[in-house]
Amino acid sequence: MKIKLLIATADEVYAKLLSDNISEHHSDTLDVSVCCTLERLNETEATKNYEVALLDTKFSEHINTDRIHLPILLWSENETSTEQSGTFEKINKYQRISSVVATILERYAKISAVKSNTELRQANISAVWSPAGGVGKTSVAIAYALSYSSKDSISKEKEVFYLNLENFSSIPGYFTENGRSISSVFEMLESTEGNVEMFIQGISSHDKNITFLSSPDNYDDMCILSNENVKELVSSCAKLADELIIDLSCACDIRVKEIFEMANKIFIVTDKTSTAGIKLTQFMTQNNVFELIKDKVTIVANKDAVIDEPKCGSVISLPYLQAVDTCALCTSLSEYFSKELDLV
Repeated sequence: MKIKLLIATADEVYAKLLSDNISEHHSDTLDVSVCCTLERLNETEATKNYEVALLDTKFSEHINTDRIHLPILLWSENETSTEQSGTFEKINKYQRISSVVATILERYAKISAVKSNTELRQANISAVWSPAGGVGKTSVAIAYALSYSSKDSISKEKEVFYLNLENFSSIPGYFTENGRSISSVFEMLESTEGNVEMFIQGISSHDKNITFLSSPDNYDDMCILSNENVKELVSSCAKLADELIIDLSCACDIRVKEIFEMANKIFIVTDKTSTAGIKLTQFMTQNNVFELIKDKVTIVANKDAVIDEPKCGSVISLPYLQAVDTCALCTSLSEYFSKELDLV
């Protein structure tokens, strides 16, 4: 769904900078029109309706708000608010354009109804899970994300979304967190109002060519997610990328089982410790879930682990790499992933 955005400001330099950047980087989401004179504004208003308008103080006094779903005032500290502009939501004019776009999407998502769009992508969904902790599951998940984000397809990198659903998030150890917490998405899911996909797109962070949602505000936020919440969250993220990689906690509860069912591929990670081997064997032989998913399971034998009798179709063997820097470790592992999955 494209949002019709009007930029109405007498500052022609700023208007061009903003519209050019949006047209170059966000044309799939925002359809931009620009007015730098009141005459042009009057002509535009007579013929078009807009979902969002960014207005400076001068233009806000003349805008017909009946034709604008969400008017937002372009604001700076040295400006004086008028009676009309004082009723609008405000956005700081002098900040990174990416932050301006994120704010537009976030605010519009909260007030817009969910609209079906058959043109939205549906990502391939890969779940990364392990019955044992400490086997390097998150490093494997991010290594896979890195290998996929650099996959060349007609000279275009694949867009990858990494969704961390661990009970205790590992994201701070791997990414620079500079976006809103995933907890704000949980709030929207519980309210059942607004456009979840657009909201996620607005608050997502980007690092190493990977899109992700920052850690929850606290542990309880992740625990209260219902099964239906999880399904909607996964479905929404899958519409925003080519590959969705979900990093799961080690439990095998109803939420994990639901994601197993939704996933196209499942990577089960183990290492060469006896504990990991025992738990993997128990899952394969004592849990009926494995029989339901084994056709899409790949065992990832991490840290030089050896799988003697694999009970699924394929095994990926990864070496035991040591690195203090987790980012460097994942980058090195991604090269092995690329070779194993023929992504090079």
